[in-house]
Amino acid sequence: MGRRMRIVMRDLGRSRPLSPELSDALIKGLIQAQLRLALRLSLVVAVGLGGLPLLFHFARQIHPAVPWVLLGVLAYPFLFLVGYAYVRFAEQNERDFAALVKRDT
Repeated sequence: MGRRMRIVMRDLGRSRPLSPELSDALIKGLIQAQLRLALRLSLVVAVGLGGLPLLFHFARQIHPAVPWVLLGVLAYPFLFLVGYAYVRFAEQNERDFAALVKRDT
């Protein structure tokens, strides 16, 4: 995974500056895309971890240690994967934004 860096409009190698309206629209679109991504993955975490009590209710009937295994072992890889997915998708949003800005020269 590469080093993260802040994208600034002047760093994108444009020969002419964007109009303020277009610049604002592009940045607003990037912010909205990042917000949608964060909300979707927050929903995944809420459903994944919020559904655990229901799962615990049924898992205790199978074996009393199952809730401990779910909380102590499986919750952390789940959160790691969601975090990893967020970083990858957020970087893709930023690459798409940079490509869109460069394309409009």
